[in-house]
Amino acid sequence: MRYAHVCYRVFDLDRAIEFYCGALGFLELKRFPIREEAINVFVAPAGSEDTPLELTYNFDRDAPYEIGTGYGHIALNVEDLDGTLARLAAIGIEPERPPYQVREGGSRLCFVRDPDGYRIELVEKPAA
Repeated sequence: MRYAHVCYRVFDLDRAIEFYCGALGFLELKRFPIREEAINVFVAPAGSEDTPLELTYNFDRDAPYEIGTGYGHIALNVEDLDGTLARLAAIGIEPERPPYQVREGGSRLCFVRDPDGYRIELVEKPAA
């Protein structure tokens, strides 16, 4: 068994793609229409194309989705957390709180949200 992908249902496909491909620099890998009902767009950071994020847009949706209390987040490793946050701030995306470490000497991290409210953990590993 092997991990395949994660799926988010999105309310505004263009905004979601702009966030993931524009703001975070993901690559758009492929699009799959699902009859007249929906479209799936697969995106991933460069180097992670074998485990993409599936953005599903349902054509008949007229209100945002409720995320629910069971959802946590996805995590992305970044090489320069401060630089990533500066690029995001330049387009109006702010972290939930400033970067922090869970334990001394551990990774620096913080969380941002995509246009649908899904949490994304940005993780900068400590220097070796």
